[in-house]
Amino acid sequence: MHLIAADLACRRGGRDVFAGIGFDVAAGAALAVTGRNGAGKSSLLRLVAGFIRPAGGRLWLQGGDGELSIGEQAHYLGHQDAVKPSLSVAENLRFWVAFFGAGTAKVTEALDAVGLGAIAELPAAYLSAGQRRRLSIARLLAVRRPIWLLDEPASTLDAAGKDRLTGFMQSHLADGGLIVAATHGALGVSPTLELSLDQTKLAGEGLGSTRAATQARYVLSPTPDPFPQGGEER
Repeated sequence: MHLIAADLACRRGGRDVFAGIGFDVAAGAALAVTGRNGAGKSSLLRLVAGFIRPAGGRLWLQGGDGELSIGEQAHYLGHQDAVKPSLSVAENLRFWVAFFGAGTAKVTEALDAVGLGAIAELPAAYLSAGQRRRLSIARLLAVRRPIWLLDEPASTLDAAGKDRLTGFMQSHLADGGLIVAATHGALGVSPTLELSLDQTKLAGEGLGSTRAATQARYVLSPTPDPFPQGGEER
């Protein structure tokens, strides 16, 4: 399975966000999308998920389920944790498992894996930001989907939570999964391609009316500390 983009462009609110983006991510590999704030990292993930349409170029999945869209074969983890406060921790996860059309057999296992098993019956309103993020990550484990689209997935996690997340991502790759993640640091998994949106220049940024093509490149070795920001959950 390969997720491929060629000359991809995004325009939002009348503004060109990026253009000339290309990558080819194979099953078993991760793509780290990096860049300054506002460079278009989140927009690229939302475009891959099918939430917004590309302004140009092509995006396709080679070797996936031809009956399903890319978004239907992906988990999307955005900045907002989709957690209903009035439901318990377990009820929230059971809702998403049912929404994705899967059985609930792995709900307890997934909650234990993210360290929330002991508070499964606690109303989600009492969760910290880090615990809500771990509950969102549990969706990735409870329902098997080959593509993970992660927007700064380690935000609000403490050191133990970040270590768990790194392990989950590496296991997903080992099982033949594929990850595209927006991040300000290294992902800490291997193999990883890096796509820097800071290399994309649009009109008015020194290239006249042209646009510079940006291609993903391999990161040969992840840094020892993949998530350097912060040590405690908020």
